[in-house]
Amino acid sequence: ELIDITCTLLLLNPDFTTAWNVRKELILSGTLNPLKDLHLGKLALTKFPKSPETWIHRRWVLQQLIQENSLPSLATKGNLGAAPVQRIHRLVQEEMNVCSEAAGRYPSNYNAWSHRIWVLQHLAKLTVKVLLDELSSTKYWVSMHVSDHSGFHYRQFLLNSLIGRTVTDSNTLVNEQSPNLQKEEESAGTEAACAEEQSVDLPRHLEEEMELCTELIDNYPGHETLWCHSDETLNNSHHSPATSHMAQAMDVDGLNESSSKQGYTQETKRLKRAPMQDSLGPEMEYRFIDKVLSTCRDVDQARFATAYRKWLVTFLGQ
Repeated sequence: ELIDITCTLLLLNPDFTTAWNVRKELILSGTLNPLKDLHLGKLALTKFPKSPETWIHRRWVLQQLIQENSLPSLATKGNLGAAPVQRIHRLVQEEMNVCSEAAGRYPSNYNAWSHRIWVLQHLAKLTVKVLLDELSSTKYWVSMHVSDHSGFHYRQFLLNSLIGRTVTDSNTLVNEQSPNLQKEEESAGTEAACAEEQSVDLPRHLEEEMELCTELIDNYPGHETLWCHSDETLNNSHHSPATSHMAQAMDVDGLNESSSKQGYTQETKRLKRAPMQDSLGPEMEYRFIDKVLSTCRDVDQARFATAYRKWLVTFLGQ
């Protein structure tokens, strides 16, 4: 009876904390299947996509499932439908879908994107394969939501996570799996591919991100979110051990973050195959800005370009 009552209450008001707490007790007592609460939360988020309590409870349920899957006895008894790590991978994919749907229903849904980051950190363990898959799968989404700052912030998290796994001396990116995940893989006999080192051309991914910014700003002028994302990507390119020798220092902050991208217009597309250090050089930046200021009709674009030029003069001393 409590299960039905709380279900009804939460579908009407998913931020009813007491109802979620009752269901927590039912899960801990073994009365309620935690997977049913994931389904309930998914339903609640279709109408209330930003509900903080729903996302909080969802993370709690996932933590219970992680603890279940980490028990060696469960893996050896064979009473799970699949190996623990395989189940975790399915949970990750399901959570990504839930987050995408919620983000599409509410602009700049910080709660949904924050939950997505939490899933990457605690379920996917920030493995390189998952990070790259996310970078690829969210590319179309942000292209269709050019003013969604939370979505672009998520892509910055992905890039920063990839940079954090960079091997400095070889400019490659290595999948440093956590000890817990490695133990799970060994005990559950998961695919060898998940345990293998995975190298990635990080400079290429950063350059592709800049090209994405270029294209979006060219097609959708006057969107500050795109400028901020481009600015951060340039900053990451400089601070990345794999690319620090290819770009000059660009510490971007404050309002100047909204002003960097105007230097990248259609001309960048024609220079995609040029060396990265040339495309990020100050001379190229000034040339892009001059081109934009001479052709753009959007007031905001002109303002961003002018502010970016001031930033270049101040911080680069050019």
